[in-house]
Amino acid sequence: MSAGAAIAPRRPGRPRDEDIDGQILDAALALIDAGEPVTVSRVVAGSGVSRAALYRRWPSLTQLIAAALDQGRVVPGPLDLGDDEASVKAAVLGALFGDPETALAGYPEQRFRQRIALAMADRGLQRAYWTSHVSRRRVSLEAALRTAIERGILRPELDPAACFDLLAGVVYYQIVVRGDSFSDPAMRDRCRAGFEVAWEGMVRRR
Repeated sequence: MSAGAAIAPRRPGRPRDEDIDGQILDAALALIDAGEPVTVSRVVAGSGVSRAALYRRWPSLTQLIAAALDQGRVVPGPLDLGDDEASVKAAVLGALFGDPETALAGYPEQRFRQRIALAMADRGLQRAYWTSHVSRRRVSLEAALRTAIERGILRPELDPAACFDLLAGVVYYQIVVRGDSFSDPAMRDRCRAGFEVAWEGMVRRR
């Protein structure tokens, strides 16, 4: 077979049980990454998995697409905050604006943009993705902000969830509104400048 030859879709059958989830997700993700419509028929054709097997794992196409969109993402663990404002700030800054090559390893920027486009076009998908995936990735950073509030480093009246939204919004504005790339140094400089403004308003000054 030549390097450019197309790979024929798998025939529906009975793949090993441990492979089924991956085959379904891979087929859905291939359609997403190619910018093609994701339908049950096309996922079945691409994965070789039956409709019944697909629906046993994901009761709706929306839930399947949400799961596929999250492939390559990880749920961050607890942050090491240290004991003072400088170390807390560095930990939060690193969690938000760490090395893009490391943070997005296995998750291409084009897939991120496809995710935004699909979610904005389908509010049901947007809510499903938020509930099943995005909300879990906020936990560690919100916990870090809550700890900083409890320690008296950040202002006591702050809402950790609102603080997260404020800080993450700096990044999303650059990517979604301005159309900048994750790896653009100027974009990262603007994000850090925005972070500094927000952080200054969050810190408890004695």
